[in-house]
Amino acid sequence: MVIPGSQPMVVRIRPAKELWAINKIPGTYSEHVALSRDIPCEHSILGMFSEVKFPVPWGHVAAKAWGSAEGHPVLCLHGWLDNANTFDKLIPLLPRGCYYVAMDFSGHGLSSHRPAGCPYHFLDYVSDVRRVAAGGAVAGMFCFLYPEMVDKLILLENLGFLLAPEDTEAWLESKRLVIDRLLSLEAKQQTPRARSPEAALQRLLEANRHLTAEGGAILLQRGATETPAGLVFNRDMRVRTQSRESFTVEQCVKLLQKIQDRVLIIVAQDGLLVPYKLDTRNHFVKDLRKAFESTLKEHIQLIEVPGSHFVHLNKPEVVSGIISKFLTARNTRARL
Repeated sequence: MVIPGSQPMVVRIRPAKELWAINKIPGTYSEHVALSRDIPCEHSILGMFSEVKFPVPWGHVAAKAWGSAEGHPVLCLHGWLDNANTFDKLIPLLPRGCYYVAMDFSGHGLSSHRPAGCPYHFLDYVSDVRRVAAGGAVAGMFCFLYPEMVDKLILLENLGFLLAPEDTEAWLESKRLVIDRLLSLEAKQQTPRARSPEAALQRLLEANRHLTAEGGAILLQRGATETPAGLVFNRDMRVRTQSRESFTVEQCVKLLQKIQDRVLIIVAQDGLLVPYKLDTRNHFVKDLRKAFESTLKEHIQLIEVPGSHFVHLNKPEVVSGIISKFLTARNTRARL
């Protein structure tokens, strides 16, 4: 489900076993993807869910799992600067009989940070998914690169893409900024700041105006570590300097046509993607919404629901029924 910087997403992947994925752009969207049973992992039961670790060359990718491992595998991907806890309130409301796995992307939650000197690229998150699931913006890109593995894709408050700069100079400047920010962070070598639990929650809410205090506390449980000096955020600061893949509207339409009839997009009425509330300069989202309602109207289901950008966490019952119906429907072209 997700590209760093937006909301969750769901993708269903085919056998292997079929995979469902809910994706959130790392930072804001989430994803679900079918999990490979051939990958070794550590597994410790914690109440209603299990903690899982998948080994990778630089450490491990952490995840939470709900349900029986024999169930239909669904991989859940969080958004940028978020973590697997973003699905804590939604997954219990989804169809039983599935094996839901919500992973922390590298540099997020409880997953290992990438090695020193290594920047974070958008495709790195896609490779994280491929390593874990053999299979989601991140969920969306995975679907486009491995369409044969994806059965269904659900985007929550996410259109699955980032805008390409309109001219060459803007593109060059964006790439230069990524490098300069990374080198600046390395030069500072700052020790992560410790905060009181109240101050850490306040900082999180200030940066995410769509989050409720309850939702922020849920994310903080996995997004920070307690030290003698206070809470320290787990995320790798280099994640803020990541290089993202971007596309034109025409490219987005062509990519979505590769997985047509299998896509559900849910946008919140008070979220970040409502056309009449967007900045007048944000032509990309407006043009892409027009494409959804014209060229892709017969193949992609786009539904608006009441709520904010974090509706899946703040009020999961608003979207759980829609998601459940789409996931269990045999004929995905049927309108909801």
